[in-house]
Amino acid sequence: MNLKSGDKVVVIAGKDKGKEGIITKVLKNENRVVVEGVNVVKKHVKPSGQGAGSIVEMNAPIHASNVMILDPKTKKRTRIGHTTLKNGKKVRCTKKSNSNLD
Repeated sequence: MNLKSGDKVVVIAGKDKGKEGIITKVLKNENRVVVEGVNVVKKHVKPSGQGAGSIVEMNAPIHASNVMILDPKTKKRTRIGHTTLKNGKKVRCTKKSNSNLD
């Protein structure tokens, strides 16, 4: 998976199609990402010794194939490629404008 925390992405499929947000968490083993403001669900929290029960809104993970990264230059969705810098370091870049993401 080429996505990392802090990447700005757009949702391309599902109930939140077209929404933009920043990745807050990456679940590599499940191939899922958590994007802020996307796939918001309500979780019922049972009362405990410290406080009363409540209903909390939280961001649920969505599949990584349902998001695409936003190109920093063109502000449009794009795919991710890899290039090698002159010092030998391998970095992520966008396919549309060939700008570095790292």
